[in-house]
Amino acid sequence: QGSPDRVVTNWEALKRQEKADNGAGNESVLDSIPKALPALLQAYQYQARAAKVNFDWPVIGEVIAKFKEELAELEAAASDADRAEELGDLLFVLVNWARWLGVEPEGALRAANAKFYRRFRYIEQGVAAAGKALTDCTLAELDALWDEAKAKGL
Repeated sequence: QGSPDRVVTNWEALKRQEKADNGAGNESVLDSIPKALPALLQAYQYQARAAKVNFDWPVIGEVIAKFKEELAELEAAASDADRAEELGDLLFVLVNWARWLGVEPEGALRAANAKFYRRFRYIEQGVAAAGKALTDCTLAELDALWDEAKAKGL
């Protein structure tokens, strides 16, 4: 009895016990999440699964604080390898923030990509209509076209 989340949690506990009874007790709660998922979706599902067993911050403010901490670590990273690791950590925390907001990050990024594509196409078309090449334009000129695209709701 109880909330749907409690029912799922109880069901997962029963399944874990069943697996332990069958000699599969060393399996992680994360093992059933496919390794071939897109990285954002995999991170989202890892974090959701971990949250179901109480491995989660109690309030969103702590997620935001962790994001700021990871951003500072990225800014302080001294080598390419350190920057790559810290950027990965920052993305992982950003996915957690999205989860707290109820936003599926893979879909959110796809929507942002589509918006970028629409606006960049507007820039390309505007530059072509002026008889110029993109490489002949300044950033200020391209940015002005970007702002026009944004104002048009693209």
